[in-house]
Amino acid sequence: MVKIIWSPQSLADLEQIAEYIARASPFYASSFVEKIIESVEILATFPRLGRKVPESEDPNVREIFYKKYRIIYQHSINRIEILTIFHSSRLLRL
Repeated sequence: MVKIIWSPQSLADLEQIAEYIARASPFYASSFVEKIIESVEILATFPRLGRKVPESEDPNVREIFYKKYRIIYQHSINRIEILTIFHSSRLLRL
């Protein structure tokens, strides 16, 4: 099993997502964030689960989806770093 590291950017993204959803429903915001975290935790066991990010030439930069959100991560032999999380309607900036 590999170690998962959340970048400062990914934590800020998660907080912004939660704040946006909480405007309509604090309960749903909390639940949504929990589901994203659960999706990421699966990567500790299956680090190559996600697809390669089409915008990146680095084969170690991959992504998984939760609903309409892209969770971009970079993996190596013993760690996964969550780089960013954003709505799929937005453009990726690496």
